[in-house]
Amino acid sequence: MTTNRSRRRFLGALGLFGAAGASAGLLPWHWPDGGFINPCLKEPLPDELTKHDLWHAAWQDIDPAQMWDCHVHAVGTGDSGSGIWVTPQMQSAWAPIKYLQYRFYLNASCVPPEGEVDVHVMKQLLRLLDAFPPGAKVMLLAFDHHYTSDGAKSLERSTFHVPNEYVRNLARDFPARFEWIASVHPYRKDCVDVLRWAAENGARAVKWLPPAMGMDPGSPKCDNFYAAMVKHRLPLLTHAGDEHAVEGVEFQALGNPLLLRRALDHGVRVIVAHCATQGDNIDLDNGANGPRVANFELFSRLMDEPRYEGSLFGEISATTQINRIKQGLARIIERQDWHSRLLNGSDYPLPGVMPLFNMTSLVAAGLLDKANADYCRRLRPHNTLMADFVVKRLLRVGNARFAPGVFMTRDFFLALPDAE
Repeated sequence: MTTNRSRRRFLGALGLFGAAGASAGLLPWHWPDGGFINPCLKEPLPDELTKHDLWHAAWQDIDPAQMWDCHVHAVGTGDSGSGIWVTPQMQSAWAPIKYLQYRFYLNASCVPPEGEVDVHVMKQLLRLLDAFPPGAKVMLLAFDHHYTSDGAKSLERSTFHVPNEYVRNLARDFPARFEWIASVHPYRKDCVDVLRWAAENGARAVKWLPPAMGMDPGSPKCDNFYAAMVKHRLPLLTHAGDEHAVEGVEFQALGNPLLLRRALDHGVRVIVAHCATQGDNIDLDNGANGPRVANFELFSRLMDEPRYEGSLFGEISATTQINRIKQGLARIIERQDWHSRLLNGSDYPLPGVMPLFNMTSLVAAGLLDKANADYCRRLRPHNTLMADFVVKRLLRVGNARFAPGVFMTRDFFLALPDAE
């Protein structure tokens, strides 16, 4: 496929994104101020950005050696022999929405039209990390298949698969920049054995995305797995709230934050990705036919229960996306009593999906000063990962900002609470 042909197909997908996104309420009323295509500028960050007062403000009171971005996807196609698998629908223009998502992910990762995707994704991520001081790391996520309730793997319902072995190997090859998080479906017949292998091979946590993977966190089917997580002292990083980035629309109920009570009551440390800032679900505390309540409100209820103070945590990746700004971001910043229980993640490569983030929308919401927004707009084409960090450091609600400790997560993942 020629470069021009690839570009034409990509631009055609962008037009589809505009129509589909607007109809789904995903786009704001502001035109994307970062454009639609990630320019993937390769040169080092210019001095006018790195010597700016706002650069120094962002890094104030931050120890880079404590910075572990806990939500980074190791995307690819498997063309390097990595074992990564992507549903064929994401590579076919006959499935336009999935194809569009795939094109955006590749552009966000700065994959060129030709060449090995897996290799270029990792080279780009390492290039972005070169702008961070020594010590800063990202935690690469494995991603398990969808499994049915009887423990059978379902490729038809899976969107992609990133093997545990692949991200383990990357963490071994680049120990100064990468840690890794395993992904193990609790319905797998071998789930306890796979979890033990992950723990023995340096996994720092377990990643779930229930609407995409098909697990019910509130099911007794998970009990043996929860017991094993406690035994191996691994926390659970799990998506909560609605899911639109990958397949899972018909399983949105599995993103109900209240389903996580079962893991919490087993003693698992649970990290709720995105603080559940999207969609609504049944208030299960009022029965199976309870009213529908915003997922963020259900998450907030759990956070405010004293019995979960040492076991429930929130993760702030993607909370600055245009479809999440009004669903809890200001409240998360204002709740300074939560900040010691918040962890930063970027959800990379999503920060490189240019229309998903809009500085103008953050300004309109009163969360970002205009001058700061202009600086972030200039920074983003050079380094989307750095821009994600800087934007969050510059957000404010009145005098409230994210505490520096939110971005220094290393000790959380190294802490080993006593197993019961």
